Amino acid sequence: MKKICFVVNSRANYARIKTAIQASKANKNFQTFVIVGASGLLFNYGRVEDIIEQDGIEIDYRVYSSVSGDFPESMAKTTGLAIIELSTIFAKINPDFVVSVADRFETLGTVIAASYMNIPVIHTQGGEISGSIDESVRHACTKLSHIHFPATISAGKVIEQLGENPGNIFVTGCPSIDIAKSTSEIHVSEVLKKYKGVGIGIDSTKPYLLISQHPVTTDYKNSRAQATKTLDAIIKLGVQAIWLWPNIDSGSDSISKVLREYRENEQNNKITFYRNFSAEDYIRVLRNAVCILGNSSSGIRESAYLGVPSVVIGDRQLGREHADNVKFTSYDSEQIIETTRTQILHGKYKSSDLFGDGSAGIKMVSILESLNPKIQKNFIRK
Repeated sequence: MKKICFVVNSRANYARIKTAIQASKANKNFQTFVIVGASGLLFNYGRVEDIIEQDGIEIDYRVYSSVSGDFPESMAKTTGLAIIELSTIFAKINPDFVVSVADRFETLGTVIAASYMNIPVIHTQGGEISGSIDESVRHACTKLSHIHFPATISAGKVIEQLGENPGNIFVTGCPSIDIAKSTSEIHVSEVLKKYKGVGIGIDSTKPYLLISQHPVTTDYKNSRAQATKTLDAIIKLGVQAIWLWPNIDSGSDSISKVLREYRENEQNNKITFYRNFSAEDYIRVLRNAVCILGNSSSGIRESAYLGVPSVVIGDRQLGREHADNVKFTSYDSEQIIETTRTQILHGKYKSSDLFGDGSAGIKMVSILESLNPKIQKNFIRK
């Protein structure tokens, strides 16, 4: 029996690996360990550990590594603490595989710890192109990993360009699409009753927007101005909106302050704020939105499968592969308004399987059953 560790560091992390965790736990050939750390343990960022436990998944270890602060050094120190704590846990478990997700700075801590301990690293969602520091982290994780599960064919080719062995690259799609495919339809009003949003609430019989905007680490000093532009556009649009709290990246405090000031000073507004949803409930909220705005990769990934119109603001997702449902705009309120109105008028797009067909989790675990990767890697020249 092989020991496999999944490391979850955020709410998005979990959505993009949940079905693989479930498939691994259901497979008698694996002993599965789940480690939750960083913002995944923090109330302000949704505390995804609660959702994991509600899903019936046991958390084996918790890693308290997040350093508070709105500056890049906080991210660097968090990464360092993650390396220290995870190396201790990995030494206890002695896993055959460590699975890490995408491009978070905490993800870099995971792959550094595992690779230096001669543990084969499984990396998901590598090879994608985007803005900010995320792309550099993603490619660094690729070079420290042994097996790759990219979401798209194009991403797989990028991983090959980075000198990785084509025999260790398996295009499986993204596990978040598994959730989008399998989640049943429940009226949004029933979903929202379960969560403590702040605001006058959403009339789910009328159109609503979904907003998810995070700071851009390489431009964190402008986070407040960028959030203000988006907020101004949403107010002028006059469409009710569900706004999700930003992630923990540098600049998060600045965005949060803009939202709090608006929340406290405006009366009878049309915006309701939420910290987090479960992966399934997020899909339900997104599926019924007339448009998703912001700079979350969810506006690229899950929205494509659901056919929800998406407006991506700024350059956090610059260069990201996308389906027809996505339109890009700058941090200009009038451009955001114009683009959003056009998207709302367009209505739903045809569903795209660009990021998978809804079977990624099972594919990943099935592939890992027969793999015994070498620790020593070689750069493959083309």
